Formats: sequence, C-alpha cells, structure tokens
Amino acid sequence: MTAAEEGGGFHAPSLADFFPPALFAEGTLFEFNRVMLVRLIAVAGLVLFFWLAARRARLVPSRVQSLGEMAVDFVRTGIAEETLGRERGRRYTPLLAVIFFGVLAMNITGVVPFLNLAGSSVVGVPIVFAAIAYVAFIRAGIKERGTGHFFRDQLFPPGVPKVIYILLTPLEFFSTFILRPVTLTVRLLANMIAGHLLLVLCFSATHYLFFEAGGPLALFGVVTGIGGLAFTLLEIFIATLQAYIFALLTAVYIQLSVEAH
Repeated sequence: MTAAEEGGGFHAPSLADFFPPALFAEGTLFEFNRVMLVRLIAVAGLVLFFWLAARRARLVPSRVQSLGEMAVDFVRTGIAEETLGRERGRRYTPLLAVIFFGVLAMNITGVVPFLNLAGSSVVGVPIVFAAIAYVAFIRAGIKERGTGHFFRDQLFPPGVPKVIYILLTPLEFFSTFILRPVTLTVRLLANMIAGHLLLVLCFSATHYLFFEAGGPLALFGVVTGIGGLAFTLLEIFIATLQAYIFALLTAVYIQLSVEAH
C-alpha cells in the first residue's frame, strides 16, 4: 500500500515530483502533468483571494479586503517605495506585486496538504519570473534614459580610464545581462528544491519507521516526524522570504537601470 492510499489521498513528497508523469498529451507541446496542475491551482487561489478582497471594496473594509490591502501595501511601501522612491515606486508597484504574490503562490504550494509540491521547484516558473524581471529592468532603463544612454551607462561606466574598458565592459555585460537573470532563476529554484528534498527525507523516514520498520525504531519516527513539522514551518518562511527577495532584487535592478552610475 502506498503512502497516498494509507493517508486517504494525502500525497507524500517524493523525488518523482521533479519528473512527474504526464496526466495527458504526453510527448506533445501541450503535455499536462502534476506540477502544471499545482501551478494552475496556485493561480486560481491567488485570483480568488484578490477577487474576494476587491469585489465589494468599501471605506470600512471587510476582513478579506483588509488582508488584501495590507498585502498590497506591504509590497508598495516595503519594496517599491523603499527601493525606488515614492513616485517611481508607485509606478512599479503593480509589476512588483505580480512578482511577489506570483512567486509566493508558487512557493507556498509546497506545504499545502494534498499538493505538497512547490510550483517553482521545477525550472519553468523561475525562468518565467526571471524573464519578467529582466525585461522590466531593460525596459525601465530604455524608457527613462533612452536606448543609447542606457546601454552606454551599463557597459561603459563613466569615470573609468578608457583602457580599463577592455576588461570592464565584458564583465559588465556578463554580470548585468547574463548573470542577473541566471542568479534570479537559480536562487529560487535551488531553495525550493532543497526545501522539497528535506520534506521528502523527513516524511519518507517517518513513514518507513512507523509502518515498515516498527518496534523500537518507531521511536525514531517520532523524531523524524517532529523534524518534518519543523522543516514545514521553515519552508513556509523560506517560501515567503524568496518571494520577497525576488521582488526586492527586481526593484533594485530597475533602480540601477534608471539611475546614472
């Protein structure tokens, strides 16, 4: 009997989650697997939450409206305005809110019962959000400084002896236009994979010690079970922290693109 059968439908995290079998349309561009299902559920949950928060907005807010306003205000004041200033921060708040709440929704599914898989633990989602941040960074710089000034300032920082540009310009190009989206992708992906693996180890060990090993070894199952619960709380913290870091770095990159060196 599998863990899912014993748990009444509960899906225990497993390494197979990183290479999920197709639910339908296998081998085509429209292949649909479990991780895609988790992502759709995350998007639906996020849309439902903000729809409930905004559908009957009034001066004296309801609990859901208050929660939605506090969430958006956190992004506006704690990320956008703190990094970009008041005027520019308000302009980029919608973008940063989409990134923060989108990444958070994809991360938090890793600890949601019956889902137990972060939508961002497979590389597609981190790449998409990194691409959004990358395009926003370049577009902001071109829009506010012009194409020529933007690329000149990024690749040829002023105040440097011209001979140094032979070494500096390739480094600036690599760090600015290649390394930034790569590090955004890898940072999010690695953290979500690491968290999933920790939960796999703890809950798989707990299941084995309780239901297969038995006897005195079952006592160790208590330890691994408590460890699994502790790592679950840690994973919630990491899921939120990574969403914050992703949105914050996007704001920082935008700031660097619109300001002169």
